[in-house]
Amino acid sequence: MEDQQQHFVSLIEQNKALIYKFCYMYANEADTPQDLFQEVIINLWKGYPTFRGDCKVQTWIYRIALNTCVTFMRKSGSRPKTTALSEDLIVYDDATDASQIKELYTLINRLNEIEKAIVLLYLEERSYDEIAQIVGITRNNVGVRINRIKEKLSQMSNC
Repeated sequence: MEDQQQHFVSLIEQNKALIYKFCYMYANEADTPQDLFQEVIINLWKGYPTFRGDCKVQTWIYRIALNTCVTFMRKSGSRPKTTALSEDLIVYDDATDASQIKELYTLINRLNEIEKAIVLLYLEERSYDEIAQIVGITRNNVGVRINRIKEKLSQMSNC
């Protein structure tokens, strides 16, 4: 049992940054990201004993994080307000990069639920197959949606 707990904690540590990104993107109040993060961890812990290994552990973690965040958002009954990501989640090379990354995340916040998930996974350099499995769409649909999201973000940045 102790080995199982240590393995679980290790998995959470390895994937903490992306889980936090999902939580911040789907949060609707200033203190909600931490609550949402805890909810994701609880759901991961509940599902951990029944994880069958049909997919990568990371894919399973992302899918639970996404489903928890989307469910939370739907239960709250409102579209999330724009919440800035915590500064410690992003590593900047210089001030120009910092402002561009902040602008990108501000624009991403304006996307719908599925678009946010797709772009976050894409930015994490997940394969189209992984994104498809996590989000529940086909691989080809991932490619189409990524192109449309890129166009949408580009149009939004020009406004």
